[in-house]
Amino acid sequence: MLIGEYTHSIDDKNRISLPVKFRKEVGKKLVATHGLDNCLFLYPVKEWQKIAEKLGGLGFGQADTRSFNRFLLAGAVEIDVDTIGRILIPDFLRDFADLKGKVVFAGVHNRIEIWNEKKWVDYKKKIEMEADKLAEKLGEIGAV
Repeated sequence: MLIGEYTHSIDDKNRISLPVKFRKEVGKKLVATHGLDNCLFLYPVKEWQKIAEKLGGLGFGQADTRSFNRFLLAGAVEIDVDTIGRILIPDFLRDFADLKGKVVFAGVHNRIEIWNEKKWVDYKKKIEMEADKLAEKLGEIGAV
């Protein structure tokens, strides 16, 4: 399971060191794509295959389904983890998430999210203020 929060810096060649805690779990190849809330999603290849399979099975009759499939699938790229644990995020994904300087890796069960550090801090503050309300909503559907 991918959990935890780690801050790393993008180097002068636009590489980011993958947190050591994640390296063993994800292997040498990942899939990166547009995430929600202006972050990036990183999936181990096996997890990505499950996600892509589910999305592909939704059909293409509804505009919302087509749009979301395009958002996640068309923007997805395979990324190699180099011998010392660094990854290189393509420019279009780095621009989408506004990644520069320091970034935050957040482990979220089966994926890693990569955030602009300032956006992550702001988002986290907002969520911390709403945690009780979110728990109530999840309780209503039996998730908590």
